[in-house]
Amino acid sequence: MIKVGLVGLGYWGPNLARVLNQSAKCEFTACCDLDAGRLAKIVKQYPTVKGFASFDDMLSSDLDAVVIATPITTHYAMARKALEAGKHVMVEKPLAHKAELAWDLVNKAASRQRTLFTGHTFIYSPPVRKVKELIDKGHLGDVHYISLSRVNLGLYQKDTDVVWDLAVHDISILLYWLGEMPIRGASFGRACVQQAKRDVAFLWLEFPSGVVASNEVSWLSPQKMRRTCIVAANRMVVYDDTDPNEKIKVYDRGVNWKAPESFGEFQLSYRMGDMTAPYLGNAEPLLKEVEHFVHCAETGENTLTTGEFGAKVVEVLEMVQANRPLEVQRKAAVAEAGGI
Repeated sequence: MIKVGLVGLGYWGPNLARVLNQSAKCEFTACCDLDAGRLAKIVKQYPTVKGFASFDDMLSSDLDAVVIATPITTHYAMARKALEAGKHVMVEKPLAHKAELAWDLVNKAASRQRTLFTGHTFIYSPPVRKVKELIDKGHLGDVHYISLSRVNLGLYQKDTDVVWDLAVHDISILLYWLGEMPIRGASFGRACVQQAKRDVAFLWLEFPSGVVASNEVSWLSPQKMRRTCIVAANRMVVYDDTDPNEKIKVYDRGVNWKAPESFGEFQLSYRMGDMTAPYLGNAEPLLKEVEHFVHCAETGENTLTTGEFGAKVVEVLEMVQANRPLEVQRKAAVAEAGGI
């Protein structure tokens, strides 16, 4: 059973602490934060966990793996230091604040033969897994387009904008569902409350298979919405993560086209079939995610949200931010890094 330490006890850290302590798959033995009050609270809540004010001191302790839940701009340096210390590493999304840094972590983990895991929690949620199953088994037919909305009033972040905070979830879901990288993407938005940090944005992506996707994200909305619509040739799906009972609804609806038999003939018919809501179970995604990381760290198996997967998500984030095709974005990143 591997020993795991957690660094970062702010907004998301206590949730990770809870599932690390709850899991029977690992030992939650250490935590670290610069805030003495946060540290004392977690140590009091979990008496067997040792608290560290220094990340270096925690790395020097008897740990096998580290979970990083600190601000985005610190992910790279802390993950690199943990890998160099010989630890398996789980990094909360996004993996890094630049794609070149994310890929450097991937290479570092490979050279040290350590597991690098990205914390894209939605990939472990039953509704997202069910939609993936429906797509892969051909139940929906060819996917035409996907629209996603992820809006709420807050939570505002001080170190990043709404795309890197919220759209990162939807981009990871799209890459997981479709199994391909977009060839081009764009975005625009507005900073309404904080200068230079967009709190509302609209993204568009085009994939090699022909699928197009739109994504609305906002911290400035009167209602919380977590709604996705998948339109395919045979069926359509609505995934509403705020629905307490039926998060996935599959509609047997669409348009049937008949080839014309004579000049001027044009025939369309609309199919208005039944709606079904598949059973999803009630597994907690965060617990499944952490236990998957632990399992892969112990066995050496590839994780579902690998470092490579996390790096690709960061590439897409940079692409929509720069409003240019993926290949152009990659060449620009290499040039900026001094590779050409």
